[in-house]
Amino acid sequence: MLTEPGPGIELIDCQYLGPRIAGAYLIKAAPDECAFVENNTQRAVPLLLDALRRNGYHPEQVRYIIITHVHLDHAGGTAALLEHCPNAAVIAHPKAARHVIDPQRLVESAMQVYGVDNFHKMYGQIEPVDARRVQTMDDGAALPLGKGVLTFLHTRGHADHHFCIHDSTANAIFTGDSFGICYPDLQTGARPFLFPSTTPTQFHPEQARHSIRRILDSGAEQACLTHFGALSGLSGMADELLRGLDAMEALLHRAAASGYSGDPLTAYCTDGVREWFDKELAACQIQLTPDQRRLLELDIEINALGIAWAAAKMPR
Repeated sequence: MLTEPGPGIELIDCQYLGPRIAGAYLIKAAPDECAFVENNTQRAVPLLLDALRRNGYHPEQVRYIIITHVHLDHAGGTAALLEHCPNAAVIAHPKAARHVIDPQRLVESAMQVYGVDNFHKMYGQIEPVDARRVQTMDDGAALPLGKGVLTFLHTRGHADHHFCIHDSTANAIFTGDSFGICYPDLQTGARPFLFPSTTPTQFHPEQARHSIRRILDSGAEQACLTHFGALSGLSGMADELLRGLDAMEALLHRAAASGYSGDPLTAYCTDGVREWFDKELAACQIQLTPDQRRLLELDIEINALGIAWAAAKMPR
């Protein structure tokens, strides 16, 4: 279930598409040392800087700006935030670093998914980052922060360039999108409503399952989700998430065998994802407001695109 983040961690609502949808985290490691995990978009940077001031920090005391992966609702504000934090290093997966340094291909890909106008509305400007300020972390590598250690676990399935970060001080793990999506405003039913993120272009269900097992094996007491907040009771949450992955994998195989391609394939996947969402919402006894339905429709469409993309690459 959703709970408050552990000691020394603050969740910052980035107000992305609305409240309580996408967040970043401030790790308050020491009186003179802190780090961000995620940064959302350039429009969220003032909110991140406000969190620093509210907690008694100066931008010069930010040691790390960590991104779980380069999807733009997680890392779109990296360059803009770095301008304010002169002593910070950007910490990224080895496969993500090149897109932080030169985001052109990432921007072009996102424009294909969202459209040019929507891209600019959602993400604003994406600037490159000086390569000298980017540090990569191999699987199992660790960084000191305050009196604790941050350990990095490569977690594929949602994106090949994704990692999670275990904070030894709080015994919490920052999971990006590898432990699903759990919107607080939808936790009003008979059981938690948690679902996997299958966005384009690297959805792989078995690797996603392996990543969930790695998160559980970390021994963390909390999972800090970007979308949105800290979860406790991770074993039970993982069961819900794995059940969703089973359903999405079954849809993936049906889509691959359907004979559809292009827009008909995407439509087939969209109908399948929506049907599963509606079934789960009914089982949880959750009644959506119109605004909540619009939000979930965006998740449905993007998740369906990822499944259709994966289905198109499977043998026919």
